[in-house]
Formats: sequence, structure tokens, C-alpha cells
Amino acid sequence: MLKSDKPILKYRIDFLEYLDIEKGLSPKSQITYERLVNKFFKWLVRENLTSLLPSQLTKDHIWQYRVYLSKTINQLSHEPLKRRTQNHYLIALRNLLKFFTHRDILCLPADKIKLAKQPETRSLKFLNLDQIKSLLQAPNPNTNAGLRDKVILETFFSTGMRVAELAGLNKDQFQLKAETVDLELSITGKGQRVRPVYFSKSCIFWLKKYFKTREDDREKALFIRFKGPKKASLRLTTRGIENIVKYHALRAGIPLSTVPHTLRHSFATDLLERGVDLRTVQEFLGHKNIATTQIYTHVVSKRLKDIHRKFHSDAT
Repeated sequence: MLKSDKPILKYRIDFLEYLDIEKGLSPKSQITYERLVNKFFKWLVRENLTSLLPSQLTKDHIWQYRVYLSKTINQLSHEPLKRRTQNHYLIALRNLLKFFTHRDILCLPADKIKLAKQPETRSLKFLNLDQIKSLLQAPNPNTNAGLRDKVILETFFSTGMRVAELAGLNKDQFQLKAETVDLELSITGKGQRVRPVYFSKSCIFWLKKYFKTREDDREKALFIRFKGPKKASLRLTTRGIENIVKYHALRAGIPLSTVPHTLRHSFATDLLERGVDLRTVQEFLGHKNIATTQIYTHVVSKRLKDIHRKFHSDAT
């Protein structure tokens, strides 16, 4: 390791380039990391540490920064930052230290930054099959907007896509013929990881109907809006898709907290309950680490335990 003669603040652009080129993060993730690490850079300025070198950063500095985060007030809620949010800032700082290590620059090891302890993991929200059926039946497929919404909901539950992945779909990715009954598509998801997604027969059926209504050549997006300015892109935004899901959740009489990610959770939970192994579910979801997928096993285990208590405990 070599000592740097350049202050930490001078590495901001280098760090962002590292996230782009070496880590391959998406533009959206890069923007998030920039916002998070800027908090630390501003703290350095606030504490008159603008000349601090990477090798001079100590555990005491880290502690002082953590105290600063814990006392920071969220401008929207007017409450102290939640521990989960504090950890986001600390994880960004960890990655800055990993960047220094990658550059062979002497610095504090990233694992010296301990994350704040959080309350028990928040409950995972998902829909049971009856609720899924009610949601899928909510749109009116006899209208253009209703048919589009029907395909959106079918696609979410069939593929387990993230909302940004679904919003980014284009018409030319689909080669649908009258005899098509199986459809596999390669998509680029979080972290620029490519994975296959699969469409159910029901989803393909509605996709074919939807394509018959999409005779426009100008707009390449698969899912478009039917209202608003025509000169701008007609592609539905992630927010627009979230609103569509919430609207039909209300009409279907299912929890109002239902969002696109609820359908992704429901997709994963349904697979596990049908006996699909965890590694396969990991591939379906595009998770980098199996630990991310393991959250679903707790949900399934609890449900199995409840079923056992209800139907088997008194049978012995």
C-alpha cells in the first residue's frame, strides 16, 4: 500500500468513475452513491478536514461521522435519520474505502465501519393466489388502457421483474407469432446483470392481444401512456406503473400497500411454496447474492409452521 499525497475530497470524481467502469453500476445507482458519499464529503468540509488524506482517516473520525448522522434531521419527516438510512451512508463510505484499497492507497479497512443495529427485519408483503387472481381480473381488457394494464400485471407475476425492468421493455424485443406458446426474454437488470425471464401462457395470450392495438411505429416502448403531451416520450414511467398497480389493487379490494415489488415478492413466494429450490429462485429474480433471496424462506417457513399447527398438532 502507498500513502497518497491527495486529500480524500480530491478523489470524488475518481470514485464515481470507479463505480461506473470497475463496478459497472447503472446510472441510477451511480447517482444514488454520489448523493450518499457527498454527505461524507460535506461532513469533512464542516469539520475542517478538507486536507485529510486517506491514510489519516481513523476510527475516531468514523465514530464522529456516525454521531453526526444520528443527529441529522430528515427535512421531510423532521425526525432523526432512521438507522436504515444511516447505514446507506455508511455503506457508501465503505465503498469509498474499498476504492482506495483497489487503488493500493493506504487507508482504514472497509470492514472497520460497523453498521448501525436495526430493529427486526420488516415484514415482507406479498399476495396469496386468490388475491393475485383478483388483481389480474381487475382491469377491463376491452379498453386500450385496460388491456395494457392487464398485460402489465400479468407480466409482473409471470416474470418477477422489477418495475424499472418492466418499464424499459421495448416492442422489438418480442417476436410473437400466432403459434407462440413459450416465450423467453433476456433482460438487463440491477447491476447490469443479464438474466432470462419467462412468460406464462396466459401472459402470452394477453400480449398478443395488446400488440394488435399497438400499430404505432414511432414509439418503441412496450408500455405507453394514453394521456398527456404527444410530443414527449409516451413510455410509461416507473411512477406511472406504480400508480396503475395501486389503482387496480384498490379496485380488486386487496391491500392498498400493494406495489409492483409486492408482485415480485408474490412471484418468489409462490415458486418456493411449489417446491422450487432457493438457487433457482435466485436466478429467476436476478439476485447477486443468495442471502438476498433467503428472506423469502422465512416467509414460507412461517406459513408452513402455521399450517402444521392448524392441521397436524392435534392429530397425534
